[in-house]
Amino acid sequence: MRTSIATVCLSGSLVPKLHACAEAGFDGVEIFEPDLVTAYESPEEIRTLADRLGLSLDLYQPFRDFEGVDEETFADNLRRAETKFALMNRLGMDLILVCSNVATATIDSDEVSARQLRALGELAASYGVRIAFEALAWGKYIDDYRRAWRIVERADHPNIGVCLDSFHILSRGHDPSDIEKIPGDKIFYLQLADAPALDMDVLSWSRHHRLFPGEGSFDLTGFLGHVLAAGYTGPLSLEVFNDVFRQTDVRRTAAHAHRSLVWLADQVRRPDTAATTRPLTAVSPPQAFDFVELRGSGLDDTDLVLEQLGFTFRGRHRTKPVRLWSSGRARVILNDRGGDKPAHLAAFGLEVADADAALARARELDAPPVFRQTHAGEQDLPATAAPDGTQILFSDHGPDPRWLDEFTYGDPERSDVARSIDHVNVTQRWQDFDEAVLFYQSVLGLDPEPAREVAGPSGLVRSQVMRTPDGCVRLPLNVEPQGEDRRAQHVAFASDDVVGLARTARGRGLSFLPVPDNYYDDLRARFGLDDAFLTELRSLDLLYDEDADGGFVHFYTRTLGDVFFEFVERRGPYDGYGAADAPVRLAAQRATGAL
Repeated sequence: MRTSIATVCLSGSLVPKLHACAEAGFDGVEIFEPDLVTAYESPEEIRTLADRLGLSLDLYQPFRDFEGVDEETFADNLRRAETKFALMNRLGMDLILVCSNVATATIDSDEVSARQLRALGELAASYGVRIAFEALAWGKYIDDYRRAWRIVERADHPNIGVCLDSFHILSRGHDPSDIEKIPGDKIFYLQLADAPALDMDVLSWSRHHRLFPGEGSFDLTGFLGHVLAAGYTGPLSLEVFNDVFRQTDVRRTAAHAHRSLVWLADQVRRPDTAATTRPLTAVSPPQAFDFVELRGSGLDDTDLVLEQLGFTFRGRHRTKPVRLWSSGRARVILNDRGGDKPAHLAAFGLEVADADAALARARELDAPPVFRQTHAGEQDLPATAAPDGTQILFSDHGPDPRWLDEFTYGDPERSDVARSIDHVNVTQRWQDFDEAVLFYQSVLGLDPEPAREVAGPSGLVRSQVMRTPDGCVRLPLNVEPQGEDRRAQHVAFASDDVVGLARTARGRGLSFLPVPDNYYDDLRARFGLDDAFLTELRSLDLLYDEDADGGFVHFYTRTLGDVFFEFVERRGPYDGYGAADAPVRLAAQRATGAL
């Protein structure tokens, strides 16, 4: 499998883009014409640099508004094309993308378009250039890949083929199965992009909201399967127009993009195609949270809150300045090696079927390795890092982990306030969100739930849950509105009796996040709760939600540095997270200075 990417996907100027693509592991690039036009380097210098970096120059793009025009316009279009072909010779390129006409077409005729493309093919052949004709989703007359193929077939020229773009096909709802009717050698190029499901004009959708594979709602696995079944043997290339990616670090975005292609190719593994490459190490989804690790200054307050909640102090590590609190299979490690940073979620552990295999897959997908110092006799947990820097440590699933023995001078487990870690909310910077979705899906094998938005004091908060099918590991990803200085994260523990726990913890002096009385008046209206239960919720600052399947009782602690705790009780098969309560939580945290 050869991988390629359009330079339009990345920020900055052409030369740094080429370096970033090579460093990320791409085999080639598409040269987006504005990147070349604005470069100070000559075409010959760009060609030499690409050769030195080991990058092929796969496609020059785009050439617009060529076919379906009157004879005078057509003559001028041939003149324009010839200058581009000469330029491509200087670059050492032999394939150009010709988009279906959007602006100047006046003749809606397959015969005219085919005749004009045939003439273009003749001119291109004299320069050793081939034409990849693409149906734009907003083309004036040609907006369907099937019509583009009929015109190419009618043009009947060896230098004319089609370019298939997943966005232009899937955004219009066209059936991609007919791709298999196109001979593989006439599919000159393939461009891939994912996208969220949006109800907006297709041009704006395309120009601003494309995503890398695995981050949106398109069935790219099925799409690519059809292309490969047709016999396509060229590179898998990304063409992603996205306002975020055009602003983020070029090297990081290139690595992110390459990960998406490696993952997608592994989803569509066909031993009879050029997409075959060494398969990724197969892993099953995680089976449980092992622990969460909080790091930073001021962790004494966290010790107090955990004690008030009823966790057991299990001791201090024999060689490191860390300590452990637990209840059931819910384990919290407090690490004082955080410098002056407030307490924050630094890491979490996952129990997996094979820890070494999990790390191998992470490395195959270019997830950065993490070094954690261990001493003789201590368990060395394989680790990697998520895009936001949160460390993820893998341990083999089983009874109590061996690393528990490294903590001494603590108490034996006696707490039953929590069964396990229910979910870990990993708040993202706005520019990291899509990369995080891909990371957790491709590296950990988590499934994305549909994204949603909840109202907060500073605007809408985008949220998307990544989870295992059985819900034993849940990672809600939230992105706060731009301009927020702090990104509070939280750890939620599963309990069988949140009401009793809250009453006991309140008796130990624990302060919960205060909930306004108006919330409880709204609860009465929404669910018709009986007065006794509503009074109990109000007296303990508990929140409540329900759906057709069951109920959800939960509460939040005050924020400790940049992290807070939540206790949740799922009554019946309730599978949500109390999304209707999120605006109340966010407003209360803002009012108390936690956000």
